[in-house]
Amino acid sequence: MNGVSVVIPMFDEARHIIRTLQAARAAADAAGVACELIVVDNGSHDGGPALAEAAGARVLHHPGLHIGALRNRGAAAARYEGLAFLDADIEVPLDWLKQWISRNERGDADVLALACDTPAQAPWYACAWQRRSLPATAELRPNWLPSANLCLTREAFEATGGFDEQLRTGEDKDLGLRLHHLGARQLMLKSPTVLHWGYEGSWHEWFGKELWRQGSHWQLMNNQGHPRWRLLRFPLLALSNWLPTLLALSAALGGLLPLALISGSLSTVPALLLSLRQSARQRDLSLTLQLWILHWLRLHLAGGAFLLSLFNWTARRPARG
Repeated sequence: MNGVSVVIPMFDEARHIIRTLQAARAAADAAGVACELIVVDNGSHDGGPALAEAAGARVLHHPGLHIGALRNRGAAAARYEGLAFLDADIEVPLDWLKQWISRNERGDADVLALACDTPAQAPWYACAWQRRSLPATAELRPNWLPSANLCLTREAFEATGGFDEQLRTGEDKDLGLRLHHLGARQLMLKSPTVLHWGYEGSWHEWFGKELWRQGSHWQLMNNQGHPRWRLLRFPLLALSNWLPTLLALSAALGGLLPLALISGSLSTVPALLLSLRQSARQRDLSLTLQLWILHWLRLHLAGGAFLLSLFNWTARRPARG
């Protein structure tokens, strides 16, 4: 491998971009590999682009594009055969690239990502929501990896045609599934972790992000010219979860308290099952209770976002990376 090009999409990330760039540069130095830092700006209104240039990054300006298009523009400008996609609010550990290069050279992984965690000062709901995705084992071999930190060869990336530029969200899952179809070996390591500094600092931000994230299920399902019906499982579960909630509200308004209690309890069952499934990996009862609340809220948000997406309306949010 002649070097690694680190591609970082960005929108209004002046508060995080220096930390992200410095950590990526330090990881390249620790790995002893040539590295270029490419920031693809989506029309920032803060001083992020100037800060990135001062920190030694090459800044490309492409306002108004979806996140996949931003990453593709950065990859097209990259000069090295190793590609690393990094979100602008992610701090990588020193051995990030060392892990990737050694795994790739010994034929252990074509695509690699490190598990993502939150800084200690993040609020409980942001910490719990991030911890739900931590793998149970030291190594996990899924059929797709998130793109908050994603390392792969240019050859593997170009074999897929790159990220789908029409997707508002879910572009990493779409790319990963196509890589899986091509036989790529994808690996997530539980340790070391990267830190997500762009955690949700308020409930308003958490609700907004989840509504936006859930807005591409229908589009993702119909991508690549043939429907992927399995991707409908979660939005259909979310829609079905509305039924006992609406029944509970109707019963409560009608003075039927026993029916309201029964229906309300039924509406929490899917969220409980999801929380048990994810928290079992961490063996933490407090995490189970926290995720139970968050999954109940998310299911209702997901159902609404899916219905809105059928009418081509989704929460608008600039591609941040």
